[in-house]
Amino acid sequence: MILEIPSPEPITIKVIMLMQSTLPNGNPKTRVKNPNNCIRMRPLEMRLGLIPLIALVVVAMGEEDTDVSKNVLVLVENIWIKETHSMFLKLLTDRGYTTTVRVADEAGLTLTKYGDYIYKHVIILAPSVSEFGGSINVNELVKFLDDGGNIFVAASSEIGDPIRELGGECGIEFDEEHTAVIDHHHYDIKDDSSHTYLVVPHDNQLKVPVITGESEKKLPFLYRGVGIAADPFNPLLIGILHADRTSYSYNLNKPVTDYPNTVGTNTQLIVALQARNNARAVFTGSLDFLSNEFFTATVEEALSGKKYPGTGNQELMANLLRWLFGESGQLRVVSVEHHRVGEAIAPNQYTIMDNVYYAIKIETKNEKNQWVPYDADDVQLEFVRIDPFIRRTMKHKDGLYSEVLKLPDVYGVFKFVVDYHRLGYTHLTSVVQVPVRPFTHTQYERFIEAAYPYYVSAISMVVGLILFSFVFLYHKDDKEKTV
Repeated sequence: MILEIPSPEPITIKVIMLMQSTLPNGNPKTRVKNPNNCIRMRPLEMRLGLIPLIALVVVAMGEEDTDVSKNVLVLVENIWIKETHSMFLKLLTDRGYTTTVRVADEAGLTLTKYGDYIYKHVIILAPSVSEFGGSINVNELVKFLDDGGNIFVAASSEIGDPIRELGGECGIEFDEEHTAVIDHHHYDIKDDSSHTYLVVPHDNQLKVPVITGESEKKLPFLYRGVGIAADPFNPLLIGILHADRTSYSYNLNKPVTDYPNTVGTNTQLIVALQARNNARAVFTGSLDFLSNEFFTATVEEALSGKKYPGTGNQELMANLLRWLFGESGQLRVVSVEHHRVGEAIAPNQYTIMDNVYYAIKIETKNEKNQWVPYDADDVQLEFVRIDPFIRRTMKHKDGLYSEVLKLPDVYGVFKFVVDYHRLGYTHLTSVVQVPVRPFTHTQYERFIEAAYPYYVSAISMVVGLILFSFVFLYHKDDKEKTV
């Protein structure tokens, strides 16, 4: 049987057509043609005509929904920084970041557009700037950090007030203007007799691979700049690179009459901050540390004569930028499950003394920026009601951490807490709240061993009462015989 499907009826669309005519004076005059004139279009023709319009809408939506996680604002001292520090900037572009290089005091600078941040990362290579341009200032940068942005700051001996104030907001203190880190024992032969062209041993670097990477060559670093003082008891600060024990920080143009601000290994050269919201900041006192000159230089210590084919500056910066921008040291919780042993679904509430299975899956980023299972031997689980009642180190396999625990003989509102803080990694916190109730009257044991003496006492009383009653009721004394 053949079915004949009629063709769809044409759709009639009324279009007001604008016709132009020319007035006698030469000016065009627009008149509206009779709106009753109609253009008849079939559905296929109508759909084809909408394709350009749909494409235009999609393009417009794509422009509005731009991913800013790869956008980097670079504020420079002057435009020549783009040439003298081109290798440092290339570290960013090689990893797929979009860099916007602007002079730090340029008018019109802003971090936001229509109330949203247009940059995820800010790099400041302007040590002596006296005031930032546009809407950018220290308070705006601190707010940017509080909102989850990442900041890199490079200073020098010619440090300005904004950079010093920004460091103070993050818990570090740059030494005074015109000061420099001096070491009379470890300096390069290219030094100008001021002993500020320092050769810093590779061992002075923080040994945390997730932040500074792992180097096989162990090359020293070249440093020339201001010293940094950091509070050693601040848990948010991380010392990345410190000076040698023979160094100190002081003004080059003054004789040493006072105790220096920082001395020996307390003189920090690079300091990092990981805030409680997992935003990150890095401060260095040397703009030259990032320069092409220091990246490509060969090293020869003036006193010992030791020679090295290169410096570790570029390698350290590459690893440090990966960590700063969140490409390494990231942790996330994929899934959490808990239930009674032998069951598969989490109950609405637990009972005291239950045996409970808890598992959490954790992932981290690898060198290819991919999420992979995170394996460590120090992830702990706490069962908390105000204070922890149970704390256990969990077993793990392929990023899945698990533990079986017996709930305490205490009822209330408890929490399964995994609060993981490790140097270089983001703070990982997982909290699951569960109620724990006491036994119902049908769940208690009928006989308790500790109560056996009471059971015997009660039974003996009953038996004694029965015997006494029997004797009292049925015992009769013999009557006395009469004479």
